[in-house]
Amino acid sequence: MKTALSCALAACASACLAQPPAADPAPLEPVIVTGTVREQARHDAPFAITSIDAATLRGSGPMINLSEALVRVPGLVVNHRNNYAQDLQISSRGFGARAGFGVRGLRLYTDGIPASMPDGQGQVGHFDLAGAQRIEVLRGPFSVLYGNSSGGVIAAFTEPARNGRSEGALDIGSFGLRQMRVAVATPLREGWDMQAGGSNVDIEGFRPHSAATRTLATARLGYRDAQDRVVMLASAQDQPADDPLGLTREQFNADPDQTTSQATQFNTRKTAQQTQFGTRWQHLFSDDGALREGSLMAYAGQRSVTQFLAIAAGTQTNPRHGGGVIDFDRNYHGVHGRLRFAWEQVDLLAGIEVERMVDARRGFENFTGPAAAPAALGVIGAPRRDERNTATSGDAFVQAAVQWSDAVQAQFGLRSGSTRLSAKDAFLSNGDDSGALRFTYTNPVAGLTWKLSPRWNLHASAARGFESPTLGELAYRADGGGGLNTALRPQTSRQFELGSKWRGEGVDLDAALFRTGTDDEIGIQTNAGGRQSFQNVGRTQRTGAELAAAWRVNPSWRTSVALTWLAAEYRDAFLACAGIPCAAPTVPVSAGNQIAGTQKTSAFAELAWRGAGPAPLEAAVEWRAQGRTAVNDVNSDFAGGYGLVNLRLLRQQPLEGSLQQRLEWLVRIDNLTNRRYAGSVVVNDANGRFFEPAAPRSLLLGVRLVTAGW
Repeated sequence: MKTALSCALAACASACLAQPPAADPAPLEPVIVTGTVREQARHDAPFAITSIDAATLRGSGPMINLSEALVRVPGLVVNHRNNYAQDLQISSRGFGARAGFGVRGLRLYTDGIPASMPDGQGQVGHFDLAGAQRIEVLRGPFSVLYGNSSGGVIAAFTEPARNGRSEGALDIGSFGLRQMRVAVATPLREGWDMQAGGSNVDIEGFRPHSAATRTLATARLGYRDAQDRVVMLASAQDQPADDPLGLTREQFNADPDQTTSQATQFNTRKTAQQTQFGTRWQHLFSDDGALREGSLMAYAGQRSVTQFLAIAAGTQTNPRHGGGVIDFDRNYHGVHGRLRFAWEQVDLLAGIEVERMVDARRGFENFTGPAAAPAALGVIGAPRRDERNTATSGDAFVQAAVQWSDAVQAQFGLRSGSTRLSAKDAFLSNGDDSGALRFTYTNPVAGLTWKLSPRWNLHASAARGFESPTLGELAYRADGGGGLNTALRPQTSRQFELGSKWRGEGVDLDAALFRTGTDDEIGIQTNAGGRQSFQNVGRTQRTGAELAAAWRVNPSWRTSVALTWLAAEYRDAFLACAGIPCAAPTVPVSAGNQIAGTQKTSAFAELAWRGAGPAPLEAAVEWRAQGRTAVNDVNSDFAGGYGLVNLRLLRQQPLEGSLQQRLEWLVRIDNLTNRRYAGSVVVNDANGRFFEPAAPRSLLLGVRLVTAGW
């Protein structure tokens, strides 16, 4: 199979053409498509990349959140907030750590469709992990080839339908967790195949006011013949969730299971609905000429969000305030096209991408009656905001892989593009917040792989990265004035990586050293009263090391580890604001402080035993650890580090003497020692509610009935 550079296209092709996992307990070297000109073994790529397969996803939990399995990826932090109103907290080598909600600074894809918008914000709640064949995680310099705000790339790939299969599943867990899943997949006539799935999740949560429900439906229709590949995808998500908010240090120390009173007082909550459609056509040309393949992909989606915040009615008397209820309807779409050429020792890929997002964004007071004595709280009141926000991006890129010799391969790339962000204010009684900004960039990247032996590769890569502010980060000025925050500039970075990959007899060992220097780092300046403003805080530096090792001791025993060390620091001193309005920041932040939201160390280790026979039992112990996390720029407090122990049991039980019909069950005990810790933080929260408690000891029982081969 020939693939393209971008996940946005490669994912669809891979989902259509990839082979099912091997039954042999000794896995083959994973083939990856993320970041490459054409499909290649992970071992040969000149960058750090990890592939998580379907079996690992199924054994890591109920397959609701990426945090379950991606803890195995060095350099990546995926914290489960235990708050479904705020999504996960994801950072790659420190990029994305500043996000107070959603995902920033990383590119996200599911089946080739971007889950990141043109301005760099993204969500992962609609990822269908139960239907995924694998997830690829790219870190480091080559991620810049995905454009704006690509400090890393996370791409999920759906498993194609190779034979008839149906399944039904039930997960039951602590804190009221209930999940039901159904799925069906079948080949159709004349080269077509189809699969569809649906799930419903209900959870009460271990804290008051943290219940959530998620309904997710996905469908895939594929076609393949000698020259053409077509994939059509659709998904729909509906997720209402209560928001328990964070806790102050005093509240967290007193009782991490409590919920702050503001959450129930204002009935803080969020409802998100999203539908998305995409299609990709890939045409393979004959080998007579240099042109080998062409592809075209288009997608469109709609997302609606209503969120109730805990903002005091008196705060909203400020005429510039946008209200305590956020309500928006987003329409987005994009078109990607590319061509791949091949000669004897050179592969060349060139393409263009255009994406657009339009938000009809409204704001309302979260109370009725007079602000001094509201009649009701946590309801939709008078309007305070009515805007049309637009983000548009256009990019062109080229990437080449050159085989200099049997031992040396080089890859080069260049991506150039622009992002335009604008707001048109239709609610002028509180001032005009209209404005527009346009940012342009050119990102070069180069990498080299040196094959020292069939088992040992060294690689080096370097790139220039670019990250624009998001529409949300441009929305408010710190001084309370009208218009976009035109003083806020995009941040640029210089990224370097050295790595080693060893494949021995039953041993895999990947190591990487990296350094990233960033200019005009975007940081939070103020965060209070529902208005969050941002500023450029000067230079930062991220230096680190990653190690991933796996050892298959014998057919029954295996072990793996993933270790990360990261020094993410501000190189320049700067001033932050203490509140709003803030005409001049006054709080000093010292050079050398740890970047808010980052951790210096993280680790994962696993020891697993698998029995013999056609339906073996698998038992494993897992250990996860993470260093302390800076909650704010001034480093006045930290969420403490922690170490956790988890246990799991897996079994496939044949029915009627055949694995074609089988019962699969999973038992997990997470946080075996009942360690109480903060699983994530709300970065720079002006109210001091930094700490989002992690769940205590929890039990999961999952049962799945599979009928295959029809």
